[in-house]
Amino acid sequence: MTLALGESLPDIALTTPDGESVRPSDFAGKKFVLFFYPKDDTPGCTTENKDFSKLSARFAAAGTALLGISKDTPQRHQRFIDKHGLAAPLASDAETDGLSDALGIWTEKSMYGRSYMGMERTTLLIGADGRIARIWPKVKVKGHAEEVLAAAEAL
Repeated sequence: MTLALGESLPDIALTTPDGESVRPSDFAGKKFVLFFYPKDDTPGCTTENKDFSKLSARFAAAGTALLGISKDTPQRHQRFIDKHGLAAPLASDAETDGLSDALGIWTEKSMYGRSYMGMERTTLLIGADGRIARIWPKVKVKGHAEEVLAAAEAL
């Protein structure tokens, strides 16, 4: 699947830190933000999660749920949440053929001439109709959460 405005997400289950399952369909009738990031406890990912967490009450006031997603395990997510006092919920997409795979966000990357699979930092704003309303590919972290909040408030 290629990400495109107006498309619905595949209803693929993710795992929360407490071992529960969460799916895009669980947000039916509500606006929600999915922010995909590479790895817990790295500088950019920590900043991004803290920024979304700081704004979580404002997202809630805008009627918009948040969900941060990476391939890290649910246990690693819990340690990350505890260490940084994160308020934005997280979910693990560790399964092969997970949501990030289906959306093309889990992709081949290269660094220093070495190829590897990794998460492309991407954010999706989903409207109450369950369709993609906005896509932020290859996100730059600084100011990003504020930009997403403004878009959610405008939707």
